[in-house]
Amino acid sequence: MSRKSIRAVGGAAVLAMAGALAACGSGNASPAPLSSYTPPGESSASHSAWSRYTFTIGDNGGDGSEELAKLSGVFGNAPYKVKFARFTYGPPLVQAAASGDIDLGSVGDVPPITGAAKEYGFDVVAVERSLNPSQPMENILVPKGSAITSLSQLRGKKIAVPQGSSAHGLVLNALRSAGLTPSDVQLVFLSPAAGATAFASGKVDAWAIWNPQSALAVQQGARVLAKGLPPIDQTAAYYVASAKSVSDPARRAALADVLERLGAEFAWGVKHPGEFAQALSLEEGIPVAAAKASLEAFEYRITPVLPSDIAAEQQLGDAFLRAGQITAKVDVASIVANILPAGYDSSKPGIG
Repeated sequence: MSRKSIRAVGGAAVLAMAGALAACGSGNASPAPLSSYTPPGESSASHSAWSRYTFTIGDNGGDGSEELAKLSGVFGNAPYKVKFARFTYGPPLVQAAASGDIDLGSVGDVPPITGAAKEYGFDVVAVERSLNPSQPMENILVPKGSAITSLSQLRGKKIAVPQGSSAHGLVLNALRSAGLTPSDVQLVFLSPAAGATAFASGKVDAWAIWNPQSALAVQQGARVLAKGLPPIDQTAAYYVASAKSVSDPARRAALADVLERLGAEFAWGVKHPGEFAQALSLEEGIPVAAAKASLEAFEYRITPVLPSDIAAEQQLGDAFLRAGQITAKVDVASIVANILPAGYDSSKPGIG
């Protein structure tokens, strides 16, 4: 992929500015940053070799992780450098992990499927789980005043969706639940920004998109036709990593440290919603009030990949193959490489 499609910023020095940035938070006393944080069982001083590493973290669609890292200071004492690369959605991020342009990044449930079908070389190394399983991460929307009230009424209609994204999977499963197939509708594959324009201008009849874009559209009058919840959608995302970082034992151990710090960052954000909302606002360029409206969708915990995750992803991959959305069968288990300790859960007390 072209490097022009990502925006790399920051580094350990920038992230260490947490003290100054945190003062811009909720207006009350600034919360204590995590500038001296060390993952459980780790001693940063014992990993002097890590000082030669710089890890690039893919920030997918603005979940606030880049700005939250600054506000929390979670990488302030890391024995390596980090920088962030911004992506608008998942498929280019997976491609970047495969090419080695990034070391780590989170995507929805579909990009690992479509990436593996194209035989990209990457590994799924952890899961980002919602702390609010009843809160959808994405939805299928219809415009204000639309006569469409059920999924079956989408027959023959135009649905905007980013191709190969988690929202693509939501559409596929939602149609199947209503007895429809992709050939029964007109799938219009558009980037999130282009989809927003098409939806607002009435050029499409429905739009499948994630938060905060979904929450913003609802605030502007759109109506949720189908929520992105089981059984038609997952409420989890997946961390993918470059083969280079996973195959080398020293880099792999350091990358696990990166993941645990990201877990601590989200735990800190959950405890400090004002700062978390500010991070989303800064990253997405939206009002803080709009960020607060979708905040629950970005409250995560990080864990290793479980057998149930592999089964859910395999089911999704098989569904994509049956629907003709990919041309090769995907063996999900073959692209999983857990790098976190068994039983790790970033929401446990003491992690953040």
